Amino acid sequence: MANEEKPKQKVGFTIIKNDPTDGHKGYGIGSLSLENVSPLFIDVEEQEAFIDIGAMHARSEVERGIKFTTNPEDSAGGKDYWLVWITIDFNPEGPYYAGVAACEMVVNREKRRGYKILADHVNRMDKSMKRKILVDQMDEPSKKVLANYLETHNPEMWQRSSEQLHHDLGRK
Repeated sequence: MANEEKPKQKVGFTIIKNDPTDGHKGYGIGSLSLENVSPLFIDVEEQEAFIDIGAMHARSEVERGIKFTTNPEDSAGGKDYWLVWITIDFNPEGPYYAGVAACEMVVNREKRRGYKILADHVNRMDKSMKRKILVDQMDEPSKKVLANYLETHNPEMWQRSSEQLHHDLGRK
């Protein structure tokens, strides 16, 4: 087979579990582990929260079949969502919610169009991984849904979480 006939191989994004270096100093140095990050959707209209791991690669049920743009008018009349990146960390007492960062999204199924700023979603996921709490732009009912979800999902993790998270979600 000649070189012209071979398809060009693409380098894909790889999620590396646990310690990406595992003691060696070769391939994978500087890679981030996404093992402790979860995407949580909040349906603003229905006031419900659900996890969809497909959001890690923009392939959640909410996002499937939708063409996203950075123009909010394209998805006018659509359904509002919050995509919340939640990072779990461990301290001597046990696991806790270390980073929580929310970003907005609008999906109009009829038009098959949606609004989101991908760079904002990536940056917010990064901030969550860096143990930041960024929920100030969320509406109060959605904050309440998020707080209820986190608290009922694992009360011990909620108790071990920072005062800032409790305060920003209106629980103290």
